[in-house]
Amino acid sequence: MPLAEHLRELRNRLFKSVLAIGVVTVVAALYYNQLIAFLVDPVLKAVGCSASLNEIAKQTAQDKQCAHITMNGLLTPFTLALKVSLMAGVVLATPIWLYQLWAFLAPGLHKAEKKYALGFVGAGFPLFLAGAFFAYKILPTTATVLIGFTPANVDNLLPLDDYLDLVTRMVVVFGLSFELPLLLVLLNFAGILSGKKMLGWWRGMIMGITVFAAIATPSTDPLSMLALAGPIWVLYFIAVAISILNDRRRRRRNPDADLDDDEASDLDLTPEAVGAGLPEQASRREELEGGSDGYDDAT
Repeated sequence: MPLAEHLRELRNRLFKSVLAIGVVTVVAALYYNQLIAFLVDPVLKAVGCSASLNEIAKQTAQDKQCAHITMNGLLTPFTLALKVSLMAGVVLATPIWLYQLWAFLAPGLHKAEKKYALGFVGAGFPLFLAGAFFAYKILPTTATVLIGFTPANVDNLLPLDDYLDLVTRMVVVFGLSFELPLLLVLLNFAGILSGKKMLGWWRGMIMGITVFAAIATPSTDPLSMLALAGPIWVLYFIAVAISILNDRRRRRRNPDADLDDDEASDLDLTPEAVGAGLPEQASRREELEGGSDGYDDAT
């Protein structure tokens, strides 16, 4: 296909992807209040202030801090509605624009490459959703710990747009962190990284994942850190097991698959039985055995 045809194909795929995201965004805008409630309710149940003045006074007397969800500015509700609807459109339309990306790349791939690419895309989306689910589940614990730093007898006003930005960052960070095992398996299938070498890194990987979880989680409690680090530990060892099995399969098919480019393969020096030889050699042998002097006519 010439370059112009490639560009035209890319334009059509992008148009279909943007159209799908736009349609889902419009539908999500109709359910804007339900989406906001879905994102805010877990935090409000954990750290929200009660509407009852008596209960607020009781909470203050017990030195229990709470937060008020607020919005500042005349245009803030409108821009927030656009942001939430667009975020929902991108997430919910993921199968469509992923398929368009696949349809654009698939004609240039071999049969085996199509199989592997489709498998990685099919596994990557559920892993990202799993990371987003973990982020959503630890939000109440994170909010409770962070609100606990508020001084006594001081109200904490939590702007809704700042809160949604925090939710978005946590969802993206948790989702991408769950893609780490998939990246390791991809490097192994490409022959860049062996499963044995990955297993030898387990101490450093455990420490690195723990440090990353401590930095990525906005709260300081160990529960949130372990909620992120624990599943990544498990996924890492699953990736190591898959890579080791793939190395064994590759070694059975090609004993020299694990050698570097500058390493020589082992030579097979096993002697083989010599057969009767070529037909002309056999006839010459018969001639000699029949009593000839062994010289040809020219001699």
